[in-house]
Amino acid sequence: MAGLIKREDIDEVRQRTDIKEVVDGYVTLKSAGIGSFKGLCPFHDERSPSFHVRPQVGTYHCFGCGESGDVISFVQKLDHTSFAETVEKLAARIGFELHYEDGQGPRREEVGKRQRLLDAHKVAAEFFRDQLLTPGAAPGRQFLAERGFDRAAAEKFGVGFAPQGWDGLLKHLRGRGFREDELKLTGMFSEGQRGLYDRFRGRLIWPIRDIAGDTIGFGARRLLDEDQGPKYLNTPETVLYKKSHVLYGIDLAKRQIARQRQLVVVEGYTDVMACHLAGVDTAVATCGTAFGADHIKIARRLLSDDGSGGEVIFTFDGDEAGQKAALRAFEEDQRFVAQTFVAVEPTGADPCDLRQHSGDEAVRGLIQSRRPLFEFAIRATLKKHDLSTVEGRVGALRESAPVVAQIRDAAIRPAYGRQLAGWLGVPVEDVLRAVAAAGKRTDTQPEPHGRRPEREQHADPRAGRERPAPALFSEPDPRDPVTRMEREALEVVLQQPGMLSKEQWERFAGARFAAPAHLAVFEAIQAAGAADTSPAQWVERVRQEVPEPLRGFVSRLAVTPLPATNADSLRKYCQAMLSRLFELQITHQKAEKMGQLQRTDPAGDPEAYQRIQRELLELEMQRRALRSEG
Repeated sequence: MAGLIKREDIDEVRQRTDIKEVVDGYVTLKSAGIGSFKGLCPFHDERSPSFHVRPQVGTYHCFGCGESGDVISFVQKLDHTSFAETVEKLAARIGFELHYEDGQGPRREEVGKRQRLLDAHKVAAEFFRDQLLTPGAAPGRQFLAERGFDRAAAEKFGVGFAPQGWDGLLKHLRGRGFREDELKLTGMFSEGQRGLYDRFRGRLIWPIRDIAGDTIGFGARRLLDEDQGPKYLNTPETVLYKKSHVLYGIDLAKRQIARQRQLVVVEGYTDVMACHLAGVDTAVATCGTAFGADHIKIARRLLSDDGSGGEVIFTFDGDEAGQKAALRAFEEDQRFVAQTFVAVEPTGADPCDLRQHSGDEAVRGLIQSRRPLFEFAIRATLKKHDLSTVEGRVGALRESAPVVAQIRDAAIRPAYGRQLAGWLGVPVEDVLRAVAAAGKRTDTQPEPHGRRPEREQHADPRAGRERPAPALFSEPDPRDPVTRMEREALEVVLQQPGMLSKEQWERFAGARFAAPAHLAVFEAIQAAGAADTSPAQWVERVRQEVPEPLRGFVSRLAVTPLPATNADSLRKYCQAMLSRLFELQITHQKAEKMGQLQRTDPAGDPEAYQRIQRELLELEMQRRALRSEG
């Protein structure tokens, strides 16, 4: 098992990665002044850009929704990857080799091997897409057309076609420089006495992508009568492709799942296509396996499954196999905190058939008609018993009471107990006693694995350090001239620490801040030490020193555009703001000295009186010098 990534390597990745280049992959950025860029926020819907990025300090902040952070947190939030996965991804992007503590991380050659496999899959996906337009792919195009999918839909999902020959893809990849040993590891080829040959032949192809959008495998649908293989043939288990970890469509659905806090689980590739085209863009599908614990981990991360909302909706065929699948899903229900539902079309039609025959509205209606998964499980349990007999009713109660007991919402559990009593035709008291007894048995069981938070590398390298409980900080009043000046001075210090001379840093250390939030940032700057690293590392050090509620505030200070049009005006503005801060500091000192002077008797202690007068004169000279500089 790999250990934690070394902190200095995390800092190196953060420093070397150009945040603008990364953000450009998600957001269209335009210039917003010297060294500042802005665009529409990817974290919330907006019409005017309020999302700002400052590459020099490696920070982003949205003035609309408050989202902020560095390049690691940006990728982590948008790609829904763990902190360690994100650092590894960014390190691979810049060709940096990570080092790990308390264990061994992936070796450089393993990282290189993985990238070669990803490259091979990318080339293969392009090959299959191109083949869909050839004359030999007519059966594939007909299959799509019969199900209501036009060329635009095929392109959206990257659908392709594997030619009927034995080595079409093999020759193509060899021509692109891939070696025999690499091709064997892709899962795209079988091996016979004469060597490798294409695994997928004469089939419609769907690329299966991971959450980051990289193609890691393929699903292939039989089209031709002479094809004696299974109806669907997927990539076998490989270094890249683990079917228990894969959800088809997750790359397209992830942002809407996170935004709507809804996950719709369907059964096949065409069902995912139909849902997305009908406006249900939170739909995903498993790839030839049941929805299990590893899928749930992905889903919970996307849903922010912390008990504050969210829903998972399973769609199944109305036949016996669909009911069994729904009951298997119910067995995993307790791994979710989010509410779980099931949507079953009465005629047994799947989303693809429903869209084809009844239109997009029918697909949306199916999802809206969802009902709680535990209600479906109760009714499915009752169907297994003959409720016209005493024995059947007793058996049904014995089997269904534990289902009711598993309902997490204590407010509706008794209501379903009464509902069950009506379905069974037995006294409510008997049902409630049976549910309570089943609940006691359930309480003695260990907590389901999926309900415990996963341990993963935390974004804060100081996460293990004891911290006091975070204080509450109110937003400083922007109308107050003193707090406004404080904020503008902090913006300069965070964004342009190199502008401060040694003497100015010493003066800054003695500054006073009236607003509690500003004071906390000032103290964090002092705790972060000298700004002797890159601006990005400097800001991150300060972010880690402030209480958690203020980290976004630091990011905001770090990205707020400074009112300058060129390097000279930027320098003048920064010096002017520092002068104003130091002048305010001198004003405070003068007020204290004036108080001392008033309390000093000139006759009783003339030396002290004269010393204070000299100090006041010196402070006034410093103030005038600062004003002239500003």
